This record gives sequence, structure tokens and C-alpha cells, in this order.
Amino acid sequence: MGLEAHRAVADRVLLPLANRLRNVSPNALSSLAFAVAIGAGLAFYFGGTLFLLLAILLVFLNAILDALDGKVAKLTGRASPRGDFLDHVLDRYADVIMIGGIALGRYGNLLIGFFAVLGVILASYMGTQAQAVGLGRDYGGLMGRADRLVILFFATWVQLFADPSGLGGGPLLYTPLTLALIVFAVLGQVTAIQRAVVSWRRLGAT
Repeated sequence: MGLEAHRAVADRVLLPLANRLRNVSPNALSSLAFAVAIGAGLAFYFGGTLFLLLAILLVFLNAILDALDGKVAKLTGRASPRGDFLDHVLDRYADVIMIGGIALGRYGNLLIGFFAVLGVILASYMGTQAQAVGLGRDYGGLMGRADRLVILFFATWVQLFADPSGLGGGPLLYTPLTLALIVFAVLGQVTAIQRAVVSWRRLGAT
């Protein structure tokens, strides 16, 4: 967890790609990442082997594009509050659409999906609220967006080869993708609390 702490490693791959995309608008990359997330949400909803394979590809593309828009903006001097705002708004909608596709589809659970969305939204809110009160954007905590996408990517691979009825036995059967939503729900809340506590302490020191 905490892949945000390893950005330098990812930059070795992302920076050469960003250089090749210098002529592409960062906002266009953010919009394309959002469109890809819509496709992933639909693929999760319909399910089945082909759609799961498509979901794996689209989740991977969403992660790459989501990382590249900011890199391109910084490399080309086009970083702006407006672009940052668009990026974060589209990311939240993308998160809800992908989680919603799982929760509403054959591998999901509506109640667990609700708490997964709640965890994701609150964790993000605490990060942006820190920025709103002048502390700077907080990407800390157990689970950021990069962590969620990695978990989703591998959970989908497991789902592809798992029994469609899920894992476990008795009255409680959870598919690998539903287990991923449980992780999002729990660690999302933990991350939200972590960020809130850090901000509260920093505000008390000012």
C-alpha cells in the first residue's frame, strides 16, 4: 500500500511517455482517462470472460492516463488550478462508475459497493479538504487512488479464473471483485481518518 510514496520509481516509465505526449492537452488526457473508466465500468457490469479481459485492459489504461495528465501538464508548463480541478472531478466520477459497475453487475454486491464508494469519496475529500484549509493536498494514508487501481487490476485477473459463484462457503459467498470492494470500503475509511487526524494535528500547530 501507499504507492504514492514510490512515485520516483513510476516516473522512470512515465516521464519518457509524457515527453512523447508533450503536444497533447493534459485536459484531453484527463477526459480520455474518464472515458476509459466508463468503458471499464460497463465491462464490469456485463461480466464474462471477454468483458473481464476488456476491464483489465481499461483499468490499466485508466491508471496510465491518470498518471500522465499531470506529468504532461508539469513538463509543458500547462499545470493550472482549472486542470487540477477537472482531473480530480473526473477521477471521482471514474471511481464511482467503476465501483458501481462491479456492485451492479454479476460479481458485486450493492451494499458493499455503497460502502466502497463512501470510503473512496471520504478519503479523497479529506485529502482535498487539507488543501482547502491551506495545508496542501494530502496523498498520505494506507490507500490512494493508485493503490485502488492496482488492487482492482489484480482482483479482476483473479475473478477471470475464479469460480463465478465466488469464494468461501455457506451463506456468505464473495467474489474476488466484491472482496476488492470490501478492501476499498475498509481501507478507504482508515485512510480518511488518517488524513483527518494529520490535518487536525497540523492545524493545531499553527
